[in-house]
Amino acid sequence: MGIRAFHHVAYRCRDSEVTRRFYEDFLGLELAGALDIRTTQTGRQTKVLHTFFRLGDGTFLAFFEAPDRDFDFKDQHDFDLHVAMEVGSEEELQRMLERGRALGIETRGPSDHGAMRSIYFRDPNGYVAELTVKKPGHDAAMDPRRNGARATLDRWQAEKAAAGR
Repeated sequence: MGIRAFHHVAYRCRDSEVTRRFYEDFLGLELAGALDIRTTQTGRQTKVLHTFFRLGDGTFLAFFEAPDRDFDFKDQHDFDLHVAMEVGSEEELQRMLERGRALGIETRGPSDHGAMRSIYFRDPNGYVAELTVKKPGHDAAMDPRRNGARATLDRWQAEKAAAGR
């Protein structure tokens, strides 16, 4: 199959401009594209704005504002739904942590995950935006030939089965 990378990951948003201020003005992701969609591919009339924010590797985080379609926005727990973006250094992570707190943005962290350290912000749509920096040994820790990922998953499944879940 040849899947190489994400082109974009897309979420719904409440307000495209408020979302832009968070992702472009605060996080520094360039607003790279905006599609004003008035007719779907099936011919249905709609009113949707699809925005794209460019990450440093050329991939995109995208949003749909669709005021004519109901959507249940709720604050997400980071175990439920979040997007994690990598920064280049511990210093940058610390700078963003301090900046988020100074601006009154809901900010948590840092959390040490072994192979990486992360901080978390709540975006204007209720989603969790995670910034993470790789620690030395990250690549080895994420190598399934070394880390036992399959065995951990199999053990998890066996525990669920034994508990009748």
